[in-house]
Amino acid sequence: MVKIAFQQPAVGLKDAKEEGDGAHSEILLPQGPEEETPRPVQTRKSSLTGTCYLILGLIVVLLGLVFASMYLYRHYVTSRIPREGVFHCSVLYEDPIHYPFMGRLELQEDVKIYIEDNYEQINVPVPQFGGSNPADIIHDFQKRLTAYHDIALDKCYVIELNTSIVMLPRNFWELLVHVKKGTYLPQTYVIQEEMIVTEQVNDLKPLGTFIYNLCSGKETYRLRRRTTRRRINRRQAENCSHIRHFENTFVVETAICEKS
Repeated sequence: MVKIAFQQPAVGLKDAKEEGDGAHSEILLPQGPEEETPRPVQTRKSSLTGTCYLILGLIVVLLGLVFASMYLYRHYVTSRIPREGVFHCSVLYEDPIHYPFMGRLELQEDVKIYIEDNYEQINVPVPQFGGSNPADIIHDFQKRLTAYHDIALDKCYVIELNTSIVMLPRNFWELLVHVKKGTYLPQTYVIQEEMIVTEQVNDLKPLGTFIYNLCSGKETYRLRRRTTRRRINRRQAENCSHIRHFENTFVVETAICEKS
């Protein structure tokens, strides 16, 4: 006789009788650890990162181009403009009131333009015809002042810079270059400005180094501008000195008058 024995079902398995017939019974096996499913590639995040890098790269390139342009302009364009320019000017103009039969008169002057120091110095020699005094003139654009040294009177006069008449140093330099080349002819009319002497200046140091050097040791007075006009009228009987000079596209006659 053969004896057949069955082992007790393992814990976790259900009895086949409790589930139904043996043919339809299921054996539940313990499952192993679940395998991790691979995460999808974050293509959107990678795309945004690449776009940011591209934008940064373009910004760096543009900045490089800007700095390169500034370097080229500074070293190859502005270097051609001298730090100072010295010119001898000869300008023809008309004075139909005082010299109606003379035709065009000639005005000569020596001009020094200091672009970096931002000032101009003009020397007007004794004119060929009377009616105007020789003078040294300084236009200081930093102090915004103009000083006239009337050589005939040996006196200095100081007034606020009139930028509507006096050209900036760089612009005046360019104008004189064109005049020297013959590519531009100045106007023949004269602008007249009248100034009144107001008070004496005792301390010249606040006027700046350039004006101080010009007027040191000389009687110096402040001026007040009265009128500016294009037509030249006959000089009045009041005590006035006249200085004709060229600092724009036209000749300027500055009348400096004492109080009546």
